[in-house]
Amino acid sequence: MKVYCILSDERAYRSKSPAMFTSVMQKQGIKGMYVPFKVAPQDIGKAIHSIRILNIAGANVTVPYKEAVIPHLDILSEGATVIGAINTIVRNGNELKGYNTNAIGFMDAMNNVGFDPEGKSALIFGTGGAARAVAFILNWLRTKSIFITGRSDVKVKQIVNCFGGEGASFDSLGKSVSADIVINATSVSSIDESPEMAELVQSLDFKRCRLIIDLNYDRPQNFWQDKAQAEGIRFIDGLLPLAYQARRTFALWTGLQVPPEEFLKTLK
Repeated sequence: MKVYCILSDERAYRSKSPAMFTSVMQKQGIKGMYVPFKVAPQDIGKAIHSIRILNIAGANVTVPYKEAVIPHLDILSEGATVIGAINTIVRNGNELKGYNTNAIGFMDAMNNVGFDPEGKSALIFGTGGAARAVAFILNWLRTKSIFITGRSDVKVKQIVNCFGGEGASFDSLGKSVSADIVINATSVSSIDESPEMAELVQSLDFKRCRLIIDLNYDRPQNFWQDKAQAEGIRFIDGLLPLAYQARRTFALWTGLQVPPEEFLKTLK
């Protein structure tokens, strides 16, 4: 019996990853289970150490710990080192290696809907680990211009310094936004979570935008989706990127190449 897990705050209990991975493992004939663990910020180091002690086969890490776990790992993949955030931990004996499958999963999701970012413009909302992964892969795919916006000028500048592009705080964001693709990499998608953010998005004019991707999912009222529908823009929520990054993670854990459709089935 192999045990895998996801580490987060209380959001671990709302994640679809446990049901998704457990179902795929069963279909692949793997005796295993995937469980959520709620971890307090001050205990994240102890939680990572427990992966070794409890012989957990592998782990996912999601907000708010994608960056905080890095000092507690033994080694990082090349991509994770550049991005500065991880979402997957692979255990080999007592060695824990961090990977980032968010970036490549995001690329796969864009490919799925036929969007090629090369030569186009992108606007990223957010400054955390997810935003860093998106900025990295868009830059790698030769996106012509990348604009990053967030609450913190300092964090915006950090991402711009790492991956290029331009940045501005939410307060200084102009009302007219010229971008072919808009990505929400914040943790906010509903009015209940942030009335201010909902008001900001509603006030923006997404000129020329062809695709809005919200990396969150399962919001009863999603103001990003509402904005897309109001302006006739194609919308994708976080389930599609989740399925593709999960496929990449599963391959790292098991060596098995499972079609993304198998992950999507469990999510839908």
